[in-house]
Amino acid sequence: MSKIMTTKLDICIGGYSTAGKRDVNQDAFAVKDPSSYSEKQFKGVVACLADGVSCSNNGQQASQTSVTQFISDYYSTEQSWDVKKSAGKVLNALNAWLYHHSQADARHNGLITTFSSVIFKSTTAHIFHVGDSRIYRFRAGSLTQLTQDHCRSAGGDSRVLTRALGMDWHIDIDYRSLSLQQGDVFLLSSDGLHDVLTSKMIIEHLRCHQDIEVTAKTLEALSKAICNDALNHGSIDNLSCLLLTVGPLPNPGLNEVFKNLSKLVIPPAMQQGNEIDGFKVDKVLHEGTRSHVYLATGKSTHKQVVLKMPSLNYAHDQTYLDGFYKEQWVGQRLKHPNIMAIQARIEKSPFLYHICEYIEGITLRQWMYENPQPAFEEVVVIVKKVVNAVRVLQRSAMVHRDLKPENILISQHNHITLIDFGTVKIKGLDEISKTVEEVPLGAADYIAPEYLYKGETSVLSDLFSIAVITYELLSGGLPYQENNLQSLHKVANSDWLYRDIQRFRIGLPKHLDVVLSSATHPNIDKRYSSMSEFITELDRVTCNSAVSLPKLSFMERHPLKFWQALSSVFFVIAVIEFYLLLIAT
Repeated sequence: MSKIMTTKLDICIGGYSTAGKRDVNQDAFAVKDPSSYSEKQFKGVVACLADGVSCSNNGQQASQTSVTQFISDYYSTEQSWDVKKSAGKVLNALNAWLYHHSQADARHNGLITTFSSVIFKSTTAHIFHVGDSRIYRFRAGSLTQLTQDHCRSAGGDSRVLTRALGMDWHIDIDYRSLSLQQGDVFLLSSDGLHDVLTSKMIIEHLRCHQDIEVTAKTLEALSKAICNDALNHGSIDNLSCLLLTVGPLPNPGLNEVFKNLSKLVIPPAMQQGNEIDGFKVDKVLHEGTRSHVYLATGKSTHKQVVLKMPSLNYAHDQTYLDGFYKEQWVGQRLKHPNIMAIQARIEKSPFLYHICEYIEGITLRQWMYENPQPAFEEVVVIVKKVVNAVRVLQRSAMVHRDLKPENILISQHNHITLIDFGTVKIKGLDEISKTVEEVPLGAADYIAPEYLYKGETSVLSDLFSIAVITYELLSGGLPYQENNLQSLHKVANSDWLYRDIQRFRIGLPKHLDVVLSSATHPNIDKRYSSMSEFITELDRVTCNSAVSLPKLSFMERHPLKFWQALSSVFFVIAVIEFYLLLIAT
């Protein structure tokens, strides 16, 4: 049974805290499940529990300040910071503040507290811990303690904390991260609870409530029942229990994809008949210095797929590998007929490769070879479909950055599919990449100047590339002089001289150069402001040229097909003449 995947993290929360047999409750817990999609996406859901040390008169203040201030400050950190950096910065600042005020007070009035927190972000749980509070995970009937108690024996049943917030000017925070599964239950507790109840007792409580509907109220009731059970078993301390259950999980974040894929091994180059993870290679489609592509069939599904594997030449090229990881994430996230789908990788496979949908068709580059002088109207139809495909990326705040004929597939019925997402820029998630681009990614002849010179890209950068492709589809040439990346770096915007399309192919609408020169203008501010504006202008050219544009002959429109047909006719004539000659003799 497949697990439900959503786009939003779903955590159900319920907790209970009591002073127990003491006069003052020095425990505290706090939770924030942001209503803002942006906060939840970049910072996640935070739960934390603190237990102020009982020997301090300020234990209650220390615990309450810790949980409330931690959550407030954590959500105020930069969105570009990852969870570990954000929480670490906040906890170090919080410890310094508590320690400073502890030194200003009398010996027994220090602000000292334990602290345990779990932060749920995407499909990962991040654990931060100091002291002897605990975090458990209940999964598949088994209870696992995720934290280690920072204390030592002081003789008999007494224990002394060795680490806590506010205890010293320097603090070592335990950190770990682990993958989430739907149905996981996380339990945060103070020592008044887990010093009395054994793991077996806690498991019994959690198992008894497995068949009950999970809501905030039922979790709160369960937390209270666990605390009361600890009281009945002789607890004399404050008691706190915070329960968090994991619902349907969102799609993995890009950082999680990077982390998981970076552990995999690049498989060796394969040949027809080789097998990998239940796939049999039917045909080698491409063998290059950067990647290997194979047509394969699933042995159990009998369906054809395309396997894309990195070349061993790039095993240590982090920029290339980051792009390969990113392609996996994009291909799984975007579900659209015009976007090549990438399947989830085989679980527990040690190999790094993509399982892509098999798409019948050819690249737009090959289509150009077969159709060197296509009809203007036919090209406009194709370009519109390319724009529609790129808009799928645009709606997900992505820029392709490497649009070129080789990365666009076209079927026999002119269906368009975008492929190769290794260079895609993802707004708000670029900080996850560990590498810095030394040179722009993409083909030199299709790169927009703002990307080349400033490293800046937007949807208008993709528009530039689409307009260059349009120009090339119609004429076989390029609007600007062909260059490589090294020589382009030395060229200024003023040196980008547009070449009239008529120099490559006569008979095209005269107004076409106005449209294409605007769409490929080196200055982004002078380019069309949107793809829809570009398409509107192309449509206007189509309407205006319907009467004035001369009708091209079949030979002019399809010279390759014309000569192939003519050769076939000559061959048939030759066969007939040879046959007649045999009869005559």
